[in-house]
Amino acid sequence: MKGVRVKTWRLSPKGWPGGRLRIVALADPHACWPWMTPARLKRIVAQANALRGDLMVLLGDYPGHLMPAARVDPARVAHALSGARAEKGVFAVLGNHDWWDDPAARDGGTEECFWHNHLRDHQITLLENRHVTLPHQGGQLNLAGLGSQRAFRRKKGEFRGTHDVQAAFRGMQTSLYTILLAHEPDIFAELPDHVNLTLSGHTHGGQIRLFGRAHVVPSRYGERYAYGHVVEKGRDLIVSGGLGYSGIPVRFAMPPEITVVDLQ
Repeated sequence: MKGVRVKTWRLSPKGWPGGRLRIVALADPHACWPWMTPARLKRIVAQANALRGDLMVLLGDYPGHLMPAARVDPARVAHALSGARAEKGVFAVLGNHDWWDDPAARDGGTEECFWHNHLRDHQITLLENRHVTLPHQGGQLNLAGLGSQRAFRRKKGEFRGTHDVQAAFRGMQTSLYTILLAHEPDIFAELPDHVNLTLSGHTHGGQIRLFGRAHVVPSRYGERYAYGHVVEKGRDLIVSGGLGYSGIPVRFAMPPEITVVDLQ
């Protein structure tokens, strides 16, 4: 069976210490039946593994929320994702729908949602408002992750997040090249200068694009961070088009993708 599209971005960014690093990113699977079953997700993970990434990142929004799609057991979704492999490790963040999928967490009654436990139970390393230091070319680089910026709905168009930028960078050696995983790309406008590269999902690239424009983007910045490679103030952002669907099971001019970032 034919796999999903692979979209590759090749960067030689400011501050890069040299050498090659391949990051393979899976964003927004939105698992549900029949559009993103655990079996299909396993095939996508296998396709991603075959790309031989040095680093694999999972960018959130694991459950589906389509009507009339059938819900998939979160444990089966986590099991499918647990097959991901990369030399320097597999790291994940949570998205807004991971919180909204849990009734207790959705109402603000818990500090964690059940997706925290499902990922931990399947030995997937969750970077929520923290960072790790990874070896690279005889030196090191930083990999940080943020909580979702839209974890809790307040009222229409207003959200409270679980993200904590200060906590994510606390104790960090900021002279090292720093990669940040943030489900929603909006935080990019507010990040300190030492964050060199941000990887995000959430927008689905607009999911439906007409006349070269993304007409529905869940971002307060409109199309500014809808999709692809954005450079601002010498810092890089890559926004994945993602894998699944939001609202309706339709994509137009924005097919599902595995996102690859080659740094060199």
